[in-house]
Amino acid sequence: MAEQTLKEKTAKGLFWGGLSNGVQQVLNLVFGLILARILNASDYGMVGMLAIFSAIASTIQESGFTAALTNQKKIRHEDYNAVFWFSTLTGVLFYVILFFCAPLIASFYNKPELIGLSRVVFLGFLFGGFGIASNAYLFKTLMVKERAKIDIISLVCSGVVGVAFALNGFAYYGLAIQTIIYISVSSLLKFIYAPWKPSFLISWQPLKLMFSFSSKLILTNIFTQISNNIFSVILGKFYSPQRLGYYSQGQKWMGMGHSLINGMVNNVAQPILVQVLDDRERQLNVFRKMVRFGAFLSFPVMFGLAFVSSEFIVILLGNKWEPVSPYLQLFCVWGAVGYLWNLYSNLLMTHGKSTLYMYATFFMCVCQLLIALALVPMGVYVMLIGYVISCYVSLLLLHLFVNRVLPYSLYKLIFDIGVYFCSAFIALCISWLVVHNMCNIYMIFCFKIVIFTIAYILVLWSGGSVLLKETILFIIKRNN
Repeated sequence: MAEQTLKEKTAKGLFWGGLSNGVQQVLNLVFGLILARILNASDYGMVGMLAIFSAIASTIQESGFTAALTNQKKIRHEDYNAVFWFSTLTGVLFYVILFFCAPLIASFYNKPELIGLSRVVFLGFLFGGFGIASNAYLFKTLMVKERAKIDIISLVCSGVVGVAFALNGFAYYGLAIQTIIYISVSSLLKFIYAPWKPSFLISWQPLKLMFSFSSKLILTNIFTQISNNIFSVILGKFYSPQRLGYYSQGQKWMGMGHSLINGMVNNVAQPILVQVLDDRERQLNVFRKMVRFGAFLSFPVMFGLAFVSSEFIVILLGNKWEPVSPYLQLFCVWGAVGYLWNLYSNLLMTHGKSTLYMYATFFMCVCQLLIALALVPMGVYVMLIGYVISCYVSLLLLHLFVNRVLPYSLYKLIFDIGVYFCSAFIALCISWLVVHNMCNIYMIFCFKIVIFTIAYILVLWSGGSVLLKETILFIIKRNN
């Protein structure tokens, strides 16, 4: 009975996570296409230069307390309350600091326009901290349906406002305001939906108890943000905003597909793994199912996106964005297995092994920094190849750490994901044979998508894939 309950919770979480992320990616696609038609690569590059500052400050503001709260089996009002006031007050402090640091940031990039832009972008700290504790409550209690509604509503509101500002000539300010609206609406709705509400009786004692867990996670997340954004800093410093814009667009479109898988898995991974923490064998089985489900989605999405990248960019974004295609393809090479990084980190945090996760992230951060600096003279594309290689090496190191917690060998990993890699690769080859002699770009785009999708499903079906059949039955059951 417990197994069935856990299975139902996982299925429900994956369903709502998938529905939410599917709708979000469609909305992101629509708004992203509209904005890409209005704006140019330099506009995206200007906002991209500020990404690392926003990411690191937001990480410190959140301080790993969401994961720390989720990991606690017994939780009190005081725990959430301490996190709420810490994140809110930290948001105010960071905005004040970065407001006065704006001229220094602009001087580093030699872009005076960044002074005003950064002061708008950094408003996100003021509004973001307001919803961190409420988000932790929703996440801890597996209120996936409510989080899905919040994300979709926030995305619609911010997308409409962003497009309106861009159409009225605000250029990169439209992108900045879009982000601020998303953060503000999301924080407000999380506060409304979460049954828990803050009080003015503040005790900082719970933060001290959580800090032993979250302190390492803060450092880990800072390293992660540096790793994710170091290339943007280097490109902004040594190359033109246009080059950074092409890089950012490639990362963005891969990230949309990547977020679909990560969003589904991350909505349930840590809460579910915590529930089976006391049964090591059962936890291993649950974890392997998550790995297989991620591969079932990730390989076709990433392979498919790389396959249609040229046609996708030209048809939907326009010829001015054609240089983005090779960047997108390389990002997809990493994106195909990137979901494993998040799954592994969730497992290590469930076991309180945040130190191991920190070591792996620090290793990746250092590798990427050294590679980026060494390859600057060789061009953006070569730098990106180095980035992908460093990601794979770091993932291998993280897997070795996971194997110390659960008996999950590299052989088992290859066995779990191999069938989906091979099925996606075979589908890719079949699709290429069908379309490689076609000349019309629209026919090529449509046939690539249709043939690849059908071929992937048929290959899995002919191989007797249990996961495919379970997915189809679950969808049918939800619709009846």
